Amino acid sequence: MVLESTIVCVDNSEWMRNGDFLPTRIQAQQDAVSVICNAKTRSNPENNVALMTSGSMEVLCNLTTDVGRILSKLHNIQPAGQSNFSTGIKIAHLALKHRQGKNHKMRIVVFIGSPLADPAKDLVKVAKKLKKEKVNVDIISMGEDTDTTEKLSQFIETLNGKEGSGSHLVVVPPGPNLTDAVRTSPVVQGEDGGAGFAAGGDFGSGFDVDPNLDPELALALRVSMEEQRQRQEAENKDDKGGEAMQTDAPAATPATGGASNEDALLMSAINQSAGGAGAPDYSNMTEDEQIVLAIQMSMAESTDTTPAPSAEPPASTEPAAAPMETDQTSTMEEIPDYSAVMSDPAFLQHLVGSLPGVDPNSEAIQNAMQALTGGQSGDKEEGGDKKDDTSDDKDKK
Repeated sequence: MVLESTIVCVDNSEWMRNGDFLPTRIQAQQDAVSVICNAKTRSNPENNVALMTSGSMEVLCNLTTDVGRILSKLHNIQPAGQSNFSTGIKIAHLALKHRQGKNHKMRIVVFIGSPLADPAKDLVKVAKKLKKEKVNVDIISMGEDTDTTEKLSQFIETLNGKEGSGSHLVVVPPGPNLTDAVRTSPVVQGEDGGAGFAAGGDFGSGFDVDPNLDPELALALRVSMEEQRQRQEAENKDDKGGEAMQTDAPAATPATGGASNEDALLMSAINQSAGGAGAPDYSNMTEDEQIVLAIQMSMAESTDTTPAPSAEPPASTEPAAAPMETDQTSTMEEIPDYSAVMSDPAFLQHLVGSLPGVDPNSEAIQNAMQALTGGQSGDKEEGGDKKDDTSDDKDKK
């Protein structure tokens, strides 16, 4: 983490009485300086900040880590005199030389909102000297003065050199957005464009911890809030993706026809049957009857020869329910007889085991299978007795 000593130079010339930056230029500077000081000190607890004016040429507060001292002096600044850019830069450089942390990098942040009277040659000389001393300068120019902007651009280019990027020029047009422009500028954001936890100057909002008293705890809270925000964004994306899949699912179901979801198939059959006349109340069906109905629907799906008829719960032990009468009599007559298949316990055991979420060893399943196989076998025995009776009648004749 970079250690830095910064001195902020406020333009308090008579030009700062103008109201093109709301409410006035001097008050707009005060809000922007507050953002910068908070950003610098909270990015590293060892960073320190100083404050001076370029109109009255005063160092109002020496380098300190207490932002409260800076703000108390800041709000007492009033417009007075004319701004001198070159002299203000030299005084700021001198103040930075007397910093306590010699390993701190030096930076000057200058606000300028008045015409720049210094010749371009003098500014180039000052920039070369600052470059030699390894001092970075950030300039925030208020208003759109072409001549001033050209001089300041040349100053920053000389200071950075061919490959350097440590100094910045931010030109802010008139309006109520000086603080927002400073907050999103490289002066606060840094070289990598990451604002970190102090860019907004509003760190501590919603927290009970004063970042000036316990910066480590405040940083931990901020990081935790950022992680929580990222998790919520990821969850929102997942929810949107799930809703899109559910929206597309009904359109794809009729095309596939052979869906493996038995629960969805059962609910679809019940809903279709409920719409017909004289449909039974499926809410009063027992668990055994519901399981028998599910098995019948699955067997009709496995054949995949003709559409399965709407099934009704059995009124007796016979599992094969009579299909509902419709106009398509020819189609209903082609439905195959499942009596031989339904009487096979091994096939029923395999079919029930393939259903999702169904335990074939449960008591309800066993009772249902016994009801199915018992009913079929009973029918066969009755049929056999009937055949014997007919044969006896033939012998008597």
